Amino acid sequence: MSESTIEWVRAFRGQRVLLIGDALLDTYIDGEAARLCREGPIPLFHKVSEQHLPGGAANVAANLRALEAEVAFVSVVGHDQAGEWLREALEAYGVSDRWLLEDERYGTPHKMRLLAEGQYVVRIDEGMRQGSTEGSVSEQTRRQLLETIEPLYHECAAVMISDYHYGVLATNVIARLAHLQRTAPKPLLIDSQALERFRDLCATVVTPNLAEAQRLVERQSAGTSHVSWEDLAQRIHGLLSTESVAITLAERGVFLLDSSDQGRHLPTHAVEQAADVGAGDAFACAMTLALAAGAPIQEAAQIGMDAAGISISKPRTAVVFHQELLQRVSVRVYSQHREQVSHDAMSQRIASVRLAQAQGKRIVCTNGVFDQMHAGHVHFLRQARALGDVLVVGVNNDSSARRLKGAGRPVSSEQDRLALVAALDPVDDAFLFEGETFDELLRLLKPDLYVKGGDYTPETIPEAATIREINCRVRILPLVSGAATTGQGREREVFPSYKLS
Repeated sequence: MSESTIEWVRAFRGQRVLLIGDALLDTYIDGEAARLCREGPIPLFHKVSEQHLPGGAANVAANLRALEAEVAFVSVVGHDQAGEWLREALEAYGVSDRWLLEDERYGTPHKMRLLAEGQYVVRIDEGMRQGSTEGSVSEQTRRQLLETIEPLYHECAAVMISDYHYGVLATNVIARLAHLQRTAPKPLLIDSQALERFRDLCATVVTPNLAEAQRLVERQSAGTSHVSWEDLAQRIHGLLSTESVAITLAERGVFLLDSSDQGRHLPTHAVEQAADVGAGDAFACAMTLALAAGAPIQEAAQIGMDAAGISISKPRTAVVFHQELLQRVSVRVYSQHREQVSHDAMSQRIASVRLAQAQGKRIVCTNGVFDQMHAGHVHFLRQARALGDVLVVGVNNDSSARRLKGAGRPVSSEQDRLALVAALDPVDDAFLFEGETFDELLRLLKPDLYVKGGDYTPETIPEAATIREINCRVRILPLVSGAATTGQGREREVFPSYKLS
């Protein structure tokens, strides 16, 4: 694993994914149950609020969009109120309902959860029953599904199947996908509660949870009690036309069997008060996008675990945002590489910046401690990035930060501070440096513009002599405490760049 891991996650943006699966509506009704009903020994539930969220494959679509991918979501909904609420919920996440086919004989699967003071009271299901297959949608809708899928397949970078067994993935749809995958293979992930139905579809990876994996193997063969994770994965690999098998193990991580039959357990960190609704969806989405970006299967699975780890820390059916995942992955990568970056690797990164400059791009540099990151830091870096094409940030290492800030600082380690800065959208690259000044890296990078905060003047910048030496301009930006308050255009006029003489 290397910093290319971060680049794979950055590459999620704009990836086009074809998602086919069962769209569900998740409704959460919060209320109070302070006393028993007079009509019987049951709680009297007083409704306070109601929230509609995408569920099932619709939650997968929302997660893909939150990870900044472009998603073509193909599914079926009924001509009913739940279907309308689901369209509205998807729209709120930026997911188009253009490819949601409406079928009058189909009831939108709807799970309503009643909660009293955060505790589940009851779940009420309506619409199609789980386990529906061939007869759940009309013949006309099945034809429309086939007509919709084929052109979208050729436009996408990857395919996801999210099968909750409500009937969208009928036999003819699976057969068409199998044909398309044979003629024009793409990264394809299958998440299904009935994986045996996909035995003839060539997949990159299938992602059953442990219970689903055990049930699948039990349905196909006898003597499966006390089977190890690796044996389960091997048997599933033999049953299906898949390159890899990733069995999700909840708080124990993932067991991955790759295309070379190498099995490995990828552990995860336990999370207190974990809520696992949608964690599998977050895992599958991030893994698919990592594969589409070119990541090898093990690192794609690890990125998926990073996304699932974020998802389970959120209540209810939640999505993972691209910036959250980028920060989580950055912290993981940098914490696993605490040694000083090698001279050759740093030289290669600096050469990449200089090449961008030679191609006519404007290079902007800034530096700082960046301890206890807040909105003011982010706003400052966005302003700096807007002044050029490439933003490179220097981050003081722990010893220099301590000399600058005093005892008890920095609060966050140099690796965590570097990871968080590197993960921010405006930042193209970030380096640790040792001294109190940024002189050495400035001489190597030779930026077009050096940016500092408003507590400096061009004359008091510690790196002033180096800036004159490399013939660099300076821009002083106003400091904002914790929040952005000033528009970019005005700052360009009031705070011009300086040439030091």
